[in-house]
Amino acid sequence: MIVADPLERAMAHVEAHAFEPLSLDALADVAGLSPYHFARQFNARYGLTPMAFVRARRLGLAARRLQAGEADSLVELAFDAGFETQEGFTRAFKRAFGVSPGRYRAARAADQRRKGPIMSDAAAAPRLTMHPSPRREAGFRTAGLRERFDEGNKAGIPALWDRLNARLPIEGRSGARTFAVMWGADDGFHYQASVALEPGAPLPDGLEIKDVPEQTYLVFRHELDPADNIHAQMQAAVREIWGVRLPACGHKLARGPDLEVYPPDFNSTRAGAWVEWWIPIEA
Repeated sequence: MIVADPLERAMAHVEAHAFEPLSLDALADVAGLSPYHFARQFNARYGLTPMAFVRARRLGLAARRLQAGEADSLVELAFDAGFETQEGFTRAFKRAFGVSPGRYRAARAADQRRKGPIMSDAAAAPRLTMHPSPRREAGFRTAGLRERFDEGNKAGIPALWDRLNARLPIEGRSGARTFAVMWGADDGFHYQASVALEPGAPLPDGLEIKDVPEQTYLVFRHELDPADNIHAQMQAAVREIWGVRLPACGHKLARGPDLEVYPPDFNSTRAGAWVEWWIPIEA
């Protein structure tokens, strides 16, 4: 039976091939998405990265084999679960289940088995409005500060903006909007806090260039609540856009960078503040 939902298709593939070599690229191919878009949609829906799910599922299946008495050797089970050493497997297993694999096997404790991925904490639904039709935008050049983020360090994004704002004004800047330019990285993403540059403007010292191609976008406007933490609101929007809206939108996502677009004089504590999310699609 063919599973229509791309994320569920990838999860079914993990279930069927959990102890075989798996990678982010391979799972993205199963889902029919780019690795970056697959990882963002998966994390938004399930609350953890695809490879973190693979590791969690392998540990869960290893626990099932221990409980059923199907694992003769902990070393072989560790290798099957994708660990290079029994010690690494034991540490990961103990973090997940609270006991070592040996004690788990001896106890046959069915109630300690992990039932599935841990979901992210619930958050208030973001006030998102999708533009009624895709929007075509010309390409432009950005300059900014870039870092690689994942689930472990993404709380550092606001500090990146603080560093960029301290550099303003920037010579050669085009317009007054600011942009977050985001594209894929191994099991994470690159995030560049940026301004647009005039054509031919020199690269400001200490900043990186990122060219944004001409692209068609789905545009979501996110109306912020000035009384709430902006980082929490942005994360809630990520979960809503990537976990709910995009899988149901009927458009095929393109491989260009995603954008957060901030209006001139953006201030998240001001009534009526908003930010737009531009998600590239194939025209």
